[in-house]
Amino acid sequence: MTTVDQPVDVLLSDGTTVQLRQIRPQDAPEIVAMHSRFSERTRYLRYFSPYPRIPERDLHRFVNVDHRDREAFVVLAVDRIVAVGRYERLGPQAPEAEVAFVVEDAWQGRGIGSVLLEHLADAARRSGIVHFVAEVLPANSAMLRVFADFGYQVQRQYADGVVHLTFPIAPTEATLEVQRGREHRTEARSIARLLAPRGVAVYGASATGQGVGAAVLGHLRDGGYRGAIVPVHPSAATVAGLPAYPSAADAGAQIDLAVVAVAAEAAAGVVTDAAAAGAHGLVVISAGFAEADAEGAAAQRALVRAAHVAGMRVIGPNCLGVANTAEKVRLNATLAPVLPAPGRVGLFSQSGVFGVALLAEARRRGLGLSSFVSAGNRADVSGNDLLQYWQDDPGTDVILLYLETFGNPRKFARLARRIGRDKPVVALASLARPVGLGDGPALDEAAVSALFAQSGVIRVETVAELLDVGVLLAHQPLPAGPRVAVVGNSSALTGLAATACATQGLTVVGGYPRDVGPHAGAAEFAAALAEAAADDGVDALVAVFAPPLPGQLTVEEADFTAALPAALAAGKPAVATFLAGRVPAGVPAYPGVEEAVRALGRVNRYAAWLRRDPGTPPEVARVDPAAGQAALRANASDAAGLLAAYGIELVESAPAATADDAVAAAARLGWPVALKAADPGLRHRLDLGAVRLDLAEEAALRRAYAELAPAFGTDVLVQPMVPPGVACVVELVEDPAFGPVVGFGLGGVATELLGDRAWRAVPLTDRDAFELVDEPRAAPLLRGHRGAAPVDRAALADLLLRVGRLADEQPRVRSLTLNPVLARPDGISVLHAAVRVGAAGVRPDTGPRRLRPHPPQAGTRPDPGPRRP
Repeated sequence: MTTVDQPVDVLLSDGTTVQLRQIRPQDAPEIVAMHSRFSERTRYLRYFSPYPRIPERDLHRFVNVDHRDREAFVVLAVDRIVAVGRYERLGPQAPEAEVAFVVEDAWQGRGIGSVLLEHLADAARRSGIVHFVAEVLPANSAMLRVFADFGYQVQRQYADGVVHLTFPIAPTEATLEVQRGREHRTEARSIARLLAPRGVAVYGASATGQGVGAAVLGHLRDGGYRGAIVPVHPSAATVAGLPAYPSAADAGAQIDLAVVAVAAEAAAGVVTDAAAAGAHGLVVISAGFAEADAEGAAAQRALVRAAHVAGMRVIGPNCLGVANTAEKVRLNATLAPVLPAPGRVGLFSQSGVFGVALLAEARRRGLGLSSFVSAGNRADVSGNDLLQYWQDDPGTDVILLYLETFGNPRKFARLARRIGRDKPVVALASLARPVGLGDGPALDEAAVSALFAQSGVIRVETVAELLDVGVLLAHQPLPAGPRVAVVGNSSALTGLAATACATQGLTVVGGYPRDVGPHAGAAEFAAALAEAAADDGVDALVAVFAPPLPGQLTVEEADFTAALPAALAAGKPAVATFLAGRVPAGVPAYPGVEEAVRALGRVNRYAAWLRRDPGTPPEVARVDPAAGQAALRANASDAAGLLAAYGIELVESAPAATADDAVAAAARLGWPVALKAADPGLRHRLDLGAVRLDLAEEAALRRAYAELAPAFGTDVLVQPMVPPGVACVVELVEDPAFGPVVGFGLGGVATELLGDRAWRAVPLTDRDAFELVDEPRAAPLLRGHRGAAPVDRAALADLLLRVGRLADEQPRVRSLTLNPVLARPDGISVLHAAVRVGAAGVRPDTGPRRLRPHPPQAGTRPDPGPRRP
């Protein structure tokens, strides 16, 4: 959300950063200056007249707005206003507003109009405006294109030489798709300029060749970088054998990237110098920022602020650097002296120090890289930015991520779900959440893993597994199914492999594992593998080999590795564990059987996710978001009213504090009834005696009350009886990092104790809903376990879709629990609901595009102008 106190940085279509904020009265001189830079054509297209200067009365009105009926945003580049957009409500409480914006000539064609329209529409919706209108001259094709390309249903009318446009501003799937497409392109381009720079300036390289800066400069030079390398040094004429300059601009070269290895306190000066040279981004290897102390955190914020003002992005600080192995680039701006061979794997590491070891291990395993980024403190560029870049990078087929913390997991899950359809994403990800994110408990390990799996992410637990899976994906096709053939020359190893397959969800096909015996030579081993590979009932192979005893086989007979390529020519994935010899390139080799099979199992689960239809968010009838908001405003604890707005019927229950009250309630609700302890934790506890069922007359009810009251308190609930069913639980949780997630499980103490819940992130597709119903371990009880009639699973899925819709549209709902939900063959009954309401949950992947907000600055609160009469 863009507010008075919270300006935001945004990316333009060319990857440049600019700032967007609300207009202030003190902006008047800058507005006049911007107006003076307009061409005559720009003035005419905006104001329908030459309008050579802004009259004082108009200027006062332009810069004084009430931020409700009249709003205006300005866009600043290098602290200079280059664009302004505004809306004005068409009458008191009117649902329509006129929208207009103008962009300085030098900044046109970079997507500023689209950014302004996103933020204006967001602000207008929060002020109760539902439609925008605009008047545009037919010659203003660029402005007409902004409106036409946004995804809104625009109505056009031509009259008096002007095109009149009207369109609703409520977000739709079409507008979100357009917005996210622009987000993808801008973020990808901002990274592309950093990974394929025309020139690199290096700050902090000593003339003596000592220190971090000199190391990076040497690696950049010795790696064969194709562009200009400019060491920046205050006094030296040469550094590392290269001409040095006191300022990057003095070199006269095209500089896109600045590598910063100076002390933290000197970094601000580097930003100024790099901006003057036209750099698009900084790679800050220097430490001493947010990882050090509060003072360092403040310096880090100032660094990013200065870089964004100058139109640059920041990788780091406290990072290892960046690399691009493409032959036309050959960029090694890292602390690693030697990079892995060129390949088709993109690698992101949050840790700087650990990144060196990660690169070394990738090189040892023969894992070729396309590009590498170490983000360090992630003050600006994050793993999500790299996902956007790698999605379109033709040189990258596999993405590996090492993440220590999550900044925006909701966005990560969204991006991975889209990108994973074309390129596998493997993540070693911590459960740690940023401090202060959300006010509720985080989900457990199983729930987080399920949410990743929903997005198609291959989540691994160790660095070794990250590379295990990466090597397999880089060199082998995906398996067509879970059927595996195990071939080896050791019964112990093949048996171990078969056991490992069972734990990884892989099926060893009939006739396997096949042990060719310790006396078998390479030819026999190859023949067995070839036979397995040719079997239509086999989807993948596991080859295990133990070295023969000395003198047991001739050299030719024991050359098992040479036999592998021909044996595996059928195009099926294979993993190998060879305890002797070096496996040829292209065959993933692992030191142990368990590692090999585990990597194959993880890849098989990803392949199965690809084969599944992802489903679509279906239309849900009888949903009224406005009624839900009204129910929350009227009574935050009115669960029945909130649920009714989403087509969920709650079985009525009446509170009672005496036996007479209970009898009166039963007479009103209708006999027979159930009597329950009022405490939410006891309402479903039949096992504790807190629930009495099927009370058909007054005497039975009074007896039940007399028994319940001493044990559980005098406050009870009376509820009409409904047909019995399988007790289920539906939960909505506002997770601190993932945002709203929906959980489903079966009721009962045992399932609660075991945490038998399935989880999915909102929004839910139809497939998500059915998978939620089928995923808990106790789910067979819903499908007719031991002769019972199957319940209406479609009704449960519909309920989950409605809860998911509620979660998506009511951000004030922090949690919701439906317990129990009785599922029967003929439908469901929701017996009780508990809702917790608070401030709207933090949902960082919603709203108009922005990078990250700035903290409030003293003196920036504008003086609201007069309200429009």
